[in-house]
Amino acid sequence: VVVKGGAALEQLAAGRVLLFDKTGTLTAGRPEVVHISLAPGADDADVLRLAASVDQMSPHVLATAVVNAARQRHLETSMPADVEEIHGSGVQATVDGMRIAIGRADWILGPVEPAWAHRARRRADLDGSLIAFVARDDEPVAALLFADRIRPDAPGMVRALRADGVSRIVLVSGDRADLAESIGRIVGVDAVWADQSPADKVAVVREESSRGPSIMVGDGINDAPALAAAGVGVALAARGATASSEAADVVLTVDRIDRLGEAVRIARGARRTATQAAWIGMGLCFVAMGFAAVGLLPAAAGAVLQEGIDLVAIVWALRVGLLRPRSARRIPDADAEVLTRLAADHRETLALVERVRDVADDLEEVADLQQVRQLLADLDSTLLPHERAEEAELVPALARITGSADATGALSRSHAEIEHQVAALHRLVDETTVDSETVTDVRRTLYGLYSVLRLHNALEEETAFALIDS
Repeated sequence: VVVKGGAALEQLAAGRVLLFDKTGTLTAGRPEVVHISLAPGADDADVLRLAASVDQMSPHVLATAVVNAARQRHLETSMPADVEEIHGSGVQATVDGMRIAIGRADWILGPVEPAWAHRARRRADLDGSLIAFVARDDEPVAALLFADRIRPDAPGMVRALRADGVSRIVLVSGDRADLAESIGRIVGVDAVWADQSPADKVAVVREESSRGPSIMVGDGINDAPALAAAGVGVALAARGATASSEAADVVLTVDRIDRLGEAVRIARGARRTATQAAWIGMGLCFVAMGFAAVGLLPAAAGAVLQEGIDLVAIVWALRVGLLRPRSARRIPDADAEVLTRLAADHRETLALVERVRDVADDLEEVADLQQVRQLLADLDSTLLPHERAEEAELVPALARITGSADATGALSRSHAEIEHQVAALHRLVDETTVDSETVTDVRRTLYGLYSVLRLHNALEEETAFALIDS
């Protein structure tokens, strides 16, 4: 954390109203492909390969997400020809003799929206995801859904700031209202301002500043005016823009938003220590002056005493060097290795978790239960061993790091619930008589398992894996 001067430190300590930008600040700022909705007869691997072949020529952040998704699946892309970017609509090119287009729904779908595309748009709206459609030779074949994941350390940072005296926390975003409000609910802010232009953000900062000393946090060029308008501006410089860093009074040089909470706590501790040192120095001076006034303190002794008083005040002020971040705990190397290894395994299971919902969405008749059986085989071979490894290694490591076994109670309970839900699915699909009622029960259990997995993953990311770089 770089604080540009004593005035900025005092303003940071005095802050009572905190404003956040969304993208890159509360979220990771790196959208990912989280789901592919297909037209009948389309293949997801082929669609992703063709889309990545076109998008590898584009600098757009969503294009980067498509290319990364293809690389993660080890798909071979082709070199596109006749690449054409349509401003405000998308991009198209010729790949392997086919004309591939990726972009907005109105450009790709035309006036008639197929049923599969309608379901994809509804899912994107419900999830607060971004969506792009893919066409092959003018025929829509797929929809790509993107999500910008919330930083795992963001909710904990908000709670820490509230505990340290921040009375109002506000999210200010240029994104549409449903996306911003979804993030705001999860993180725990008091108010959300959505669809805000850079000029609108400045107006919001000024309005919120009327409630108390304000802190604005952002990472992009669009945030620079708002950072300058706040009582103190904080920029995330690890991936942010130079303009925001120049406009800010405080710069976080690491890509962790929880460092803001530590910076505020240390700033308040520093101000408190400095105030105490000043009062101690002045108080002792007044006492010495009283003794001198009645002739009990000779001038020479008073001069020596004054030096001693100054030394006491300075030593007291130097206590500020003892302030340490709450997160500055020493994690043993063995426990750090467990966290790092299981975090990597955790990321590998995310696609399987989303597949649970996909299978539930597609489950309509008894014949579809074969997809459930295939899913269960993958859950048994991949997900459950991972959850058992977490229970055996991650839970004890967390207990050692936090010093409390109670802190891992919710994590252990969610592991048990996942096992229970998977066992229930096995019982349902293995029934001797399988009918439409069985299909309904399986679908309900799949959705229940998906909800438990999403909550469990969020709990792990916030309480365990956020410690890796702390």
